[in-house]
Amino acid sequence: MAWKMYRVTLRLLTPLHVGWFKQGNVQRTRPYVTGKALWGALTARLTRDGGTGNYQQIGQEVDQWLAFSYFYPSTDTDGVALWPWDDPDEFAWLYLNTYASTALNYEQNSAQEGSLHETEYIAPYTREGGPVYLVGYIFEREGGALHWKEALSRLQLGGERTYGWGRVERQEVVPEGGRLFDKYTADLSGNRPQIQLNDGSRLLAHALAVGAGAVAARGSLAPLVGRETRDAHRHGGHLSEARICWEPGATVSGSQVVQIGEHGLWLLA
Repeated sequence: MAWKMYRVTLRLLTPLHVGWFKQGNVQRTRPYVTGKALWGALTARLTRDGGTGNYQQIGQEVDQWLAFSYFYPSTDTDGVALWPWDDPDEFAWLYLNTYASTALNYEQNSAQEGSLHETEYIAPYTREGGPVYLVGYIFEREGGALHWKEALSRLQLGGERTYGWGRVERQEVVPEGGRLFDKYTADLSGNRPQIQLNDGSRLLAHALAVGAGAVAARGSLAPLVGRETRDAHRHGGHLSEARICWEPGATVSGSQVVQIGEHGLWLLA
């Protein structure tokens, strides 16, 4: 069954933290939005809109009918000019900032000793003062009936949502003919969207590195794992299976065709 492909641009309205790792007392953010983060936000929004409270069922429907690229910060609604691996220092200067906070010792009316920490985030405005957009692609299987387009302006992505972080506004949803980030050709005719990768090109999502479906690449490896909500009373109560993956930005070894799997993971077709 064929797919439709849309280039989606979201305007970032508040700080965005996509959890990565801790470095000293700084909780680092990923410099992009993973497919898993987008899947989780859409699942939560559609579940609440439907009023069923069945997060697991809606999550399975999102997996069945939608596929995702990763979303990257941009100063333009049309595409991405600066990738995180092109110039990490320039990228960090333009898009990233940190927020310092501490726990309080109410008995002593002071900060709790050793609790000062910083949370890194993608800022809603660049250091040059311009708005920040998140640009990526959503694929919809033909016959799908999920109201995902309407939900895009009511999403909260990433962490620290109780503080209002991760709010976005839908800017554009544009049908595309099969070019991913103007870099790769996408085949939309199969059971899952497929992408033709060329030798020396960059991975733009996590790609399976071990086992069946492993992609040949050179770069950083990391276990991909996260928490999922499967019922309304245990938010984040399920820990997903860890999968060893190439990090986005890894260099492809040889021409390969990959498919976009669940949660935006790339694996050999």
